[in-house]
Amino acid sequence: MTAKRPSVRSDEGWRGRYYEDFRVGAVYRHPLGRSITATDNIWFTLLTQNTAALHFDHVYAAQTEFGRPLVNSCLVLSLVTGQSVTDVSQNVMANLGWDEITLPHPVFEGDTIYSESEVLSKRPSTSRPNVGVLTVRTEGFNQDLATVITFRRTLLVYRRGYGPKIPERFAVDNPETRTAADSGAEESTSPDVVGG
Repeated sequence: MTAKRPSVRSDEGWRGRYYEDFRVGAVYRHPLGRSITATDNIWFTLLTQNTAALHFDHVYAAQTEFGRPLVNSCLVLSLVTGQSVTDVSQNVMANLGWDEITLPHPVFEGDTIYSESEVLSKRPSTSRPNVGVLTVRTEGFNQDLATVITFRRTLLVYRRGYGPKIPERFAVDNPETRTAADSGAEESTSPDVVGG
């Protein structure tokens, strides 16, 4: 005999913004910071076959004007791009390019990086009706609020209803997962969504 699953009501998690959800001028402060370790810096540098000793040889780096290893700038670009995904490109079809990358302040092992993005422009794609073209300016900064990187990124973002579907744990029309509230037997006095 198969045990019956208990009736459980779950709220859908954040699935990111679609093209229609972006507004020019909006600024998203990305929620996660990340401290960069020596291991991060060395592994990323060696995995990408970067032979600049400034990133992985402490004796060499001590002889430079910085006196210690610099974090690989491509790691900083990748990290700050990754931090922006939850707000900007969770529903990306493709990246079209990174432009105007600047590195105004060095990043060192032990620094913690935070970031935010501003929507610069959006327009429907002229060749793909299922996506729009989005351009954002992203800024990364360290724990002292010094800007360590800025760049523009242009990407194709799915329109609502056109992106790939993530498999659902339970089918919406499965009667075993319906609760009393779903069937109308109880009426909740508090809204499920606040602010939208």
